[in-house]
Amino acid sequence: MFLERFGSTRIDDQLIARIERITRKPAHHFIRRGIFFSHRELDTILTLKEQGKPFYLYTGRGPSSESLHLGHLIPFIMTKYLQEAFDVPLVIQMSDDEKAIWKDLKVEDAISLAHENAKDIIAMGFNPEKTFIFNDLTFMG
Repeated sequence: MFLERFGSTRIDDQLIARIERITRKPAHHFIRRGIFFSHRELDTILTLKEQGKPFYLYTGRGPSSESLHLGHLIPFIMTKYLQEAFDVPLVIQMSDDEKAIWKDLKVEDAISLAHENAKDIIAMGFNPEKTFIFNDLTFMG
């Protein structure tokens, strides 16, 4: 029911074997242990990698506190694995504009939270030459 509701597909043993064959690395233990158990278009990414075609990863964070907790970090841990395994660029969008509107934050405070959260993300060790982090209020205006 969950998979149908969110339009995702279960990560099965066959997909895990394909990940390992294409990346020539073990699948992340979050995948092997079923913590990450479904996907949307991971098979497409694997096909692009097999064909030598370029792609990039995209994720984001809605900064609503001064620091990230473990629940916030889990998706970034997986994203770091994917960036390293596929050796691809990564774009991280900080949606401080959304938090300013919906959390009733001052624009300056939302920007500050985005910058603080970006420090936590940077500290995770993403490849600085292949990672672009931006916050909406500063970058988009």
